[in-house]
Amino acid sequence: MKRVLLQPAYVLHRRAYRENSFLVDLFTPEYGRLTVVARGARKARSMTQGLLQPFVPLLVSWAGNGELMTLTQLEGNGAAHYLHGECLFAGLYLNELLMCLLQKWDAHPGLYAAYAKGIEALQGPILQQKILRSFEKYLLEELGYGQLPKNDISLHNTFSKDKYYRFIPEHGFVLSELGAEAQAKATIFSGKSLIAMAKEDWQSNETLQEAKRLTRLVLTPLLGTRPIHSRRLFLQLEEGSKHED
Repeated sequence: MKRVLLQPAYVLHRRAYRENSFLVDLFTPEYGRLTVVARGARKARSMTQGLLQPFVPLLVSWAGNGELMTLTQLEGNGAAHYLHGECLFAGLYLNELLMCLLQKWDAHPGLYAAYAKGIEALQGPILQQKILRSFEKYLLEELGYGQLPKNDISLHNTFSKDKYYRFIPEHGFVLSELGAEAQAKATIFSGKSLIAMAKEDWQSNETLQEAKRLTRLVLTPLLGTRPIHSRRLFLQLEEGSKHED
């Protein structure tokens, strides 16, 4: 029987299991994404149910054979992160991306650190889009789907600030004859914004918007038919705010 003791973790998702237990999807630095059974956690006097929430840093232990493990120990590993409004939906969005894109048992310690940093940054009162764009960029690079050069020499050999580029899935960027008037087209990006994205220079709102558009193009074939529910909730929140105004 395999046993793992006190591994740092975050809850990505949980759901009821049998009469009084939970199935819990965890994200850990050394073991990646995995599912454990939290037996008895739904009982009224359970001490673990309150900890088995998203955005709470944990230390977890588990044991078992095969893919489904049994949670054997659980404790807090620092202060819980309280997310509200748009920031809450953004945090749920990060969780959904990890649930959809990560293979079980694939370790990504750097991605775990980026996730923890992103969740901590989302505690602010206002959602900063750069938090999402940076995490998406790191996630896609970690999984081998990064689209931008990582060093300055390659970056400036690939893009020019005054030119425009078309993104072709499974091929990358090619120089486009279309200019600024075509920038609104889904697959056309300015060299200026692509360079800023590569450097994670999020000062320009234009760069943030183009990064969001590029990420959607890359994510769509990876996600397939799997819906991202947090996006719908976020849109509903935006619609509600418009009606209130």
